[in-house]
Amino acid sequence: MKSSNKLSFRDRIARANSRGDFAAVFMMLPAVILLVVMSIYPFFWLFRYICYDYNGFNAYFTGTRNFIRMLEDETFWRSVLHTFEYVGLKLLFVIPLSLLLAVLLNQKLTGSSIYRGIYFMPTVISSAIYSLIFGFIFAVYNGVLNASLQKMGLIQAPIDWLGDPSIVMLSIVIVAVWGGFGNYMIYFISGMSSIPEEIYESSRIDGANGVQTFFHITLPMLSPVLKVILMLAITTAFKDYQSILVLTDGGPNNRSHVMFSYIYKLIFSSSTTPQIGYATMLSVVAALIIGIVTAIYMFVARKLDDVV
Repeated sequence: MKSSNKLSFRDRIARANSRGDFAAVFMMLPAVILLVVMSIYPFFWLFRYICYDYNGFNAYFTGTRNFIRMLEDETFWRSVLHTFEYVGLKLLFVIPLSLLLAVLLNQKLTGSSIYRGIYFMPTVISSAIYSLIFGFIFAVYNGVLNASLQKMGLIQAPIDWLGDPSIVMLSIVIVAVWGGFGNYMIYFISGMSSIPEEIYESSRIDGANGVQTFFHITLPMLSPVLKVILMLAITTAFKDYQSILVLTDGGPNNRSHVMFSYIYKLIFSSSTTPQIGYATMLSVVAALIIGIVTAIYMFVARKLDDVV
């Protein structure tokens, strides 16, 4: 009998066909083609314009000018810092809030399914739409928030939530958390539904209270789901910019610009000629930053798995 490493090419093809490997390949082929055409090819196509000054009509070779401009662009590097600030604040609020609501709604309470639908609803609404609504809520003189706070006597004068550099990022994060917590809440609920009920019953017999049960059973058994949710939350937060454009357009004085909102303005700003070549350079750098952060997170998560 021939060993598997001495099979001829024809025998290998016949064996793969008998196992159904080709059927699996053909089923995956459309998805692979779509990934290559819609994602991988456009990304590498970007490199074509890194060394060009391209305005959408004419392209002029500029050598390393875009690279030098990037190194000297203080607005871009401030937007990088703002991006990390935005990501950190969003994760700080959205993950605990999603987990808390998931724990509460996972209980067998009357109307829990209705509340799940209500909390999930912001996820299916366009970020531009609910950002526009929050723009009216945060308005200085006729906004609902300032009017309510003044009526309760909590503030004396209206607060410029979207115009004060010291609080504008926090205001944007509040909008982002409202639009994203329902999605992660559903992920947490799905993860908790896979935890066997017998484990909870055993903990109750041993006298564990709700807090002890959460930290010693629920949270450890949710760790695989939590890692996936954190990965999704990080990558999503780095790519957020639609709400910022609607709420502040990067202001005041570029205080709320993140990487992709700044890149968007370079290409689509009506006040200047499209700077596609330079924006391409910044897009590649932004992708590298996100890739490095993702790699660090995956490395740390893997090391934590080894420790645990």
